[in-house]
Amino acid sequence: MGRKKNVYSIYVIDLDKDVLSVKKFREMNPDYIDDYPCVYVGQTAKSPDERFDQHKAGIKANRYAKKYGLRLRYKLFEKYNPIATRKEAEYKEALLGEHLRKRGFAVWWN
Repeated sequence: MGRKKNVYSIYVIDLDKDVLSVKKFREMNPDYIDDYPCVYVGQTAKSPDERFDQHKAGIKANRYAKKYGLRLRYKLFEKYNPIATRKEAEYKEALLGEHLRKRGFAVWWN
């Protein structure tokens, strides 16, 4: 019997703008354009929906996703999924985070 192969995904969580009151978050986004979205970008071996629920429940949660997370932004990530390896998912997570930040979003990713 073979081992189940993991399928990875990246995901984007829309964050409440109140996250901008956190100095560390603001400092990581010096080129943020007012009225653009604030988001958290992550990668997971679970479904994006399940991972969002985990963040909100405090399970292996990013503090910004837990406290300020509002909803998944499917249109920003669906085209990248599924992803075959964790290494590729981590790469695409950073690539998408950097891309959104360059567009003026306030972004956090690990």
